Amino acid sequence: MHIAILVTNTDESRFAQSHPRDGEKFTALLRPLRPDWQFSSFSVKDGVFPDTFAGIDGVIITGSPASVHDPDPWVARLLSLIPQIVAEGISLFGACFGHQAIALALGGTVQRNPDGWVLGTVATDMQGLGLVNFYAAHLEQVTALPPNAQVIGSTPGCAIAAMQIGPRVLTTQYHPEMTHDFITALVDELDGKLPDVVIAQARASLAQRADATPISAYIAAFFDAAHHARAASKSIAVT
Repeated sequence: MHIAILVTNTDESRFAQSHPRDGEKFTALLRPLRPDWQFSSFSVKDGVFPDTFAGIDGVIITGSPASVHDPDPWVARLLSLIPQIVAEGISLFGACFGHQAIALALGGTVQRNPDGWVLGTVATDMQGLGLVNFYAAHLEQVTALPPNAQVIGSTPGCAIAAMQIGPRVLTTQYHPEMTHDFITALVDELDGKLPDVVIAQARASLAQRADATPISAYIAAFFDAAHHARAASKSIAVT
């Protein structure tokens, strides 16, 4: 299977450059489970998009400090591309910014979280997994679902923490690709840039680590199932 990772992270700070980039993070998350998969990263925030989706079986849209409401041309191009990816039946996974972009592009609503920043470890009631811990870093969130979407994950402060549309679209407001070392360093980096209470709560929450193993398995199984569903639909169309 060939997975295209559309990298939307606009952070080019010294901090960001001292850590693996998001394409590397998602590859590291899934490759141990599916060593035969191919991963290709595209820096869409720099205007680098795939020339074609022929031969691509799945797409991941990463997180970003950018907003899906930003006027940047690359954001508009990405939002216009998402319905095409869905229409072609390519499996699509989005995290944080990717979750919001997919929701907005398909008819949902994204707004600022009225409670402000969410940072650190968040316990999420996830369909098929139960109560699991994710790492979070967001200020905006999906507040209304696009048509045909269903909520499959929620928290007290984020009713649409994860959503699914049919067998081939899966998203989460959170960051399955982040490691504990990275989120710890990120909280330190944001100290002094975010309210003290946000940093204090984030540090306290990190006593609980993300459930990386079941979450990564869940995402890999989604891509497997979506790939099989697409193959089956093509087979039916041919016959």
